[in-house]
Amino acid sequence: MTVAAGRTVEVTVPATSANLGPGFDTLGLALSVYDTLLVTELAAGELEIEVTGSGAQEIPRDASNLIVRTVAHVYADVDRPFPGLRIQAENGVPHGRGLGSSGAAVAAGILAAKGLLEGDVEIDDADMLRLATEIEGHPDNVAPALFGGLTIAWMGEHGARHKKLLVHRGVSPLVLVPSYTMSTSAARSLQPPHVSTADAVFNLSRSALLIAALTQSPELLLDATADRLHQDYRAEAMPETQRLVQALRSAGFAAVVSGAGPSVLVLADGPGRRQDAVELAESTTDTPWDALLLAVDVRGGTVGESSGGLHATA
Repeated sequence: MTVAAGRTVEVTVPATSANLGPGFDTLGLALSVYDTLLVTELAAGELEIEVTGSGAQEIPRDASNLIVRTVAHVYADVDRPFPGLRIQAENGVPHGRGLGSSGAAVAAGILAAKGLLEGDVEIDDADMLRLATEIEGHPDNVAPALFGGLTIAWMGEHGARHKKLLVHRGVSPLVLVPSYTMSTSAARSLQPPHVSTADAVFNLSRSALLIAALTQSPELLLDATADRLHQDYRAEAMPETQRLVQALRSAGFAAVVSGAGPSVLVLADGPGRRQDAVELAESTTDTPWDALLLAVDVRGGTVGESSGGLHATA
């Protein structure tokens, strides 16, 4: 039976890189590679999911799908009956590579629900971040995915909060993506339960410096991206990533593990430096790296009434 379709919204959500070196579980950056979706209301109980692009073969096509679960969570939160859904997704965000693919899916579900409910229920920024954090468990990826730019995210007395900052025009991101993946939960399992006071103070100083470097003084990025809390502990699970980070930093590049890895984020202090980093990556490890020369996304996720077919956002 063909089910009559209701409202259709188009959603675009950027990739994100969390931590940025010292800002563990706190700092995140939105990047200019995107997941794009058309989401259509169907009759209750109907579900159609089409996915192309990164991770398409592994993504569930049933009610366990993360976007479906997120939309359902929003509808339950605002006490509205959950409709059927048709989801058509083009995934540009690499999956399992430390670029916030699960955060992008959650943000996409939040924005899709916001668009479908427009005119009935209004969902503001604070509600979006709260709902996204309830699903994702932490706000460091979902905040930049929703709002763009550089975000500082934290858990306050009343839940998840964020502050968005504009990044200095001289900061030029490069992401080096390997063919292998890394589980976020596996990476987190390598963290020690306690860290020394000296290491904690080190990261506090570098996190503060990193805000200044990203917003005002890109020439400080190498010092500002140093970390002692998480990257070295995870190195055994992704030795090629660690080897590349060390080689790049030794050559003066502000290189860090992107999120939980295994991708490497380079925050170059100008676009011309990125090609030098790409050439160094090609000569340093046996692993081939897909080089993504990106910009900082300043808009974050967007949602609007569909104007036609699905298209990728450049």
